[in-house]
Amino acid sequence: MFTTEDVKKIAKLSRLHITEEETEQYREKLGSILEYVDQLQEVDTMGVPELQHAVAVENVFRSDEPSIDLDERARAMEMFSARKGDLLEVQAVFSKDE
Repeated sequence: MFTTEDVKKIAKLSRLHITEEETEQYREKLGSILEYVDQLQEVDTMGVPELQHAVAVENVFRSDEPSIDLDERARAMEMFSARKGDLLEVQAVFSKDE
């Protein structure tokens, strides 16, 4: 199915550096892959609905709704050492040079 030159060309296009031994291994593997694809082509799929995904896909995320637990917020504020009123002061992320 595949010649050594075919494999070398595929390797070059893929920017892979393969040895002569690997070239022969890939030639055999690519051949068996194509044989398998040929077998799949023979399967009768008439009347079988097309699939977008092999398994059902559904959104499992919760809705994005803001919620405030005032007790939790108050505890966090109390534990934070550097604060100004209702604001928490953190270390600078960007320097003035940037």
